[in-house]
Amino acid sequence: MRLTILLVLFVLLVNAFMHKPWLDSFLFAVALAVGLTPELLPMVVSVTLSRGALHMAKKRVIVKRLASIQNLGSMDVLCTDKTGTLTEAKIRLEQHVDPQGKPSERVLELAYLNSFFETGLKSPLDDAILAHEHIDVSAWKKIDEVPFDFERRRVSVLLDKGNGRILVVKGASEEIIGLCTHYEEQGNAAQLTLDKASRDRIHNEHIALEKEGFRVLGIAWRTVPQDHSDAVIGDETDLVFAGFAGFLDPPKASAGTALAALKDWGVTVKIVTGDSELVTQHVCAELNIPVTGILTGKDIAQMDDYALRARVEKTNLFCRVNPSQKDRVILALKVRGHVVGYMGDGINDAPSLHSADVGISVDSAVDVAKEAADMILLDQDLNVLLDGVLEGRRTFGNIMKYIMMGTSSNFGNMFSMAGAALFLPFLPMLPTQILLNNILYDLSEVPIPLDEVDPEELRKPRVLDMNFIRNFMLVIGPISSLFDFMTFYVMLVVLKANETLFQTGWFVESLSTQVLVIFIIRTRGNPFKSRAHPVLVATSLSVMLIGATLPFTPVGTYFGFVPPPTEFYAILAGMVVVYLLIVEAAKRGFYHWHNGKGASLKAR
Repeated sequence: MRLTILLVLFVLLVNAFMHKPWLDSFLFAVALAVGLTPELLPMVVSVTLSRGALHMAKKRVIVKRLASIQNLGSMDVLCTDKTGTLTEAKIRLEQHVDPQGKPSERVLELAYLNSFFETGLKSPLDDAILAHEHIDVSAWKKIDEVPFDFERRRVSVLLDKGNGRILVVKGASEEIIGLCTHYEEQGNAAQLTLDKASRDRIHNEHIALEKEGFRVLGIAWRTVPQDHSDAVIGDETDLVFAGFAGFLDPPKASAGTALAALKDWGVTVKIVTGDSELVTQHVCAELNIPVTGILTGKDIAQMDDYALRARVEKTNLFCRVNPSQKDRVILALKVRGHVVGYMGDGINDAPSLHSADVGISVDSAVDVAKEAADMILLDQDLNVLLDGVLEGRRTFGNIMKYIMMGTSSNFGNMFSMAGAALFLPFLPMLPTQILLNNILYDLSEVPIPLDEVDPEELRKPRVLDMNFIRNFMLVIGPISSLFDFMTFYVMLVVLKANETLFQTGWFVESLSTQVLVIFIIRTRGNPFKSRAHPVLVATSLSVMLIGATLPFTPVGTYFGFVPPPTEFYAILAGMVVVYLLIVEAAKRGFYHWHNGKGASLKAR
C-alpha cells in the first residue's frame, strides 16, 4: 500500500513538472491507485471460504467461522482431548472395589449417594454411576455440598440418615487417598490405620486398574457431628478410604486411522487430557498412537512458560492437566510458530477452544464447548477431519494464487508507470483505459475459487509467508516491466505510434500478458500438466480476446482506442510467447532456490 501511494505521488509530481494538464494528471493518478489495489481479494477470499464451508457441510460439518477453514488447512499441530473425541463417550461403570481390589457394594452405595445428591457440575462419570444400578436413597437427606472444581478435582456431599451425618467424597484417586487417614476392609468393622504399607498396596491397586484402561475415582467418607450443618473444604480431611470406582470408555473405531492419516499429511497429534497417563497410554496403545513424551499437570505447574515451550515440541501426551494448563500448552505451541487446532467436548475444554487457531467440537459436546468451537462435527467419524484439512489447504492455495498474481503484476506495473511518466510527453494510458484494463483483468480472475490445486500443494500445511510473497514479486514483477518497456520501444520506434496508438498498444499488451501469466503462476509445476478449471480458461481467453478486438469496435473508440496495424499483433504474439517462457523459467528457478533454502534451514 505504501509503495502504491508513493508511486501515485511520484507520477503526479512528474506530470506536474513536465507541465501536463493537472486534471488529466490527477485523474490518471487516481485511476492508477485504483488499478494497483487488489480490490478483488475480499471477493476471492469470501467465495473460496464459502465454497469450502459448503463442501464441509456435505460431510456433515458445521463451519461457524469461515476463516477457520483456512486455519484448518494451515494447522500443523492438532491437540485433542481424549474423552468424547478419541473415545465414544459411552462411559460405563465396570468396577466398584474395596482397597484390596474385591468387589464392594459399599463402594457402589457411597458413589451412588454422592452422584445422586450432587447438584453442581455433573460429569458423564456421575451419569454412569446412576445408570449402573438403582439404589434406594429415600432414607437419606442432603444437608450441604462442596461442589466440584478443577483444582481440587473432587466433590463432597453432606448427608443425614437420621442416626448420624456423614460426608461422602468422590474424586481423583490420588487426591482422595492423600486426604485419608484410615481405610475399610470387608468383614472387619474396625477402620484400619492407613500406614505406608497399606498406602503402597492401595496405590498398586490403583495403578493396576489404570493399566487395564479404567478411569478410576476414589471414594471416601467420614462421620461429622449431628449439628454439623455446613460442608466446607476444610471438612475433607481425616477421611476413611472406601475403595475405587472404575469406568471404561471404548475408543472410537475411526480415531486410530484418522489420526494416522493426519500424521501422514503433516499434522502432528498431541493428546491433552485430565485423565491419568496410564489410562491415556492404554488408549494410545489401542489406537496405535506412539508415545514420544509425557508431561503431567504437576510437571507443568512447576515450569515457567519458557521451560514449557522447550518441552511441548517433543511431548505428545499431556495428562492430569486442568483447563488453565491445557491453555498454557496451546499458547506454548503457538509461540513456537505452530498453527494449532484443538478438539474437545467438555466444559473444561472451552478456554482451549478459544485459544487455538481453530477450535473443533462434536455434536455430543456440552453447549459451552460448541459455543466456543469454530466448527462442529455432526458425525462420530473423525476421518472427516482430514477432509477438512485438505479443503482448507485447497482454499489457501487458491487465495495464494490471487495474491501472487496480483502482487507480481502490480509491482511490474509500478515500474512501468514510473518509467513511462519520466520520458513520455503524454499519458501512457488514459484514466478510463486503466480502469477498463483493471475491470477486465479482475473479470478473468473471478473463477479462481473454482480452480483445482496441485496434489503436491496439499502435502503439507502452509501459512501466509510475506517474505515468500515479496521474493516472488521481486522475481516476476520486473519481467513484466521489461516487456512493458519492450512494448514502448516497439510502439515508439518500430511502429512510430502517436499518442492514441501507443495507449492502445500498451493496453492490449498489458492485458494479454497479465491474463495469460495466470496459467504460469497458478501452479509450481508444468502449466500443461496442471489443468486449470475450464471456467477459468474460458473466462481468461475471452477477456484476452475482448482486449485484442476492442480497438476495432465502436466501444473502443469511446475509450480512445484506435485499430493497431497487423504487424503489431504479430510482434505482440511473439513477445507474449517469449514473456511466458521467461516467466516459467524464472518461476522454476525461484521455487528451486526457495526449496533449497528451506532444506538448508531445516538441516541447521
